[in-house]
Amino acid sequence: MKKIIADEAAVGRMLDRLACEIIERHPDMNEYRLVGIKTRGAFIAKRLQERIAAVCGARPQLAELDITLYRDDLTQVAQDPQLKSSGLGTDIDGKTIILADDVLYTGRTVLCALNALASFGRARKVEFLTMVDRGHHQLPLCADFMGRFVPTGDEDIIHVHLKERDGDDKIVHNIGGQKEAARRF
Repeated sequence: MKKIIADEAAVGRMLDRLACEIIERHPDMNEYRLVGIKTRGAFIAKRLQERIAAVCGARPQLAELDITLYRDDLTQVAQDPQLKSSGLGTDIDGKTIILADDVLYTGRTVLCALNALASFGRARKVEFLTMVDRGHHQLPLCADFMGRFVPTGDEDIIHVHLKERDGDDKIVHNIGGQKEAARRF
């Protein structure tokens, strides 16, 4: 069963609130970098950059992070994984990194991102931002910035739709979605 838990307006409000939280915690834009995990995390970071610029009149530096080669489930994700980019395009040494992604589940994506970031320099601090924390973490971590917590079952799927990738903005909770997918094959 699919349930829309945030429509376009709610997603917009969530992003507005997250941008304001970043501004409150980090008033000096030169001290932090927004880094989005490809693919949806990169779109989220870009939207946050635009919202921060609308409030502050200046844009924080932005980067996209491709974690493809850092995944421990590489062969399960794709038969022929492709690295989409190999550089950040911004200096992270001594900076606070606000790492953005769409959904926090087990935490393994965050671990891969931290390993990837370490290959680009030594950040002063890394903070994590997610649109949805669905629980079930397998690693000792939590989000520093969170759009929403959604309690889920192990078989559920949370999907953040973004216009840039999916054509619309919404967050969908597919209850029992993993079981449904397994039954189809």
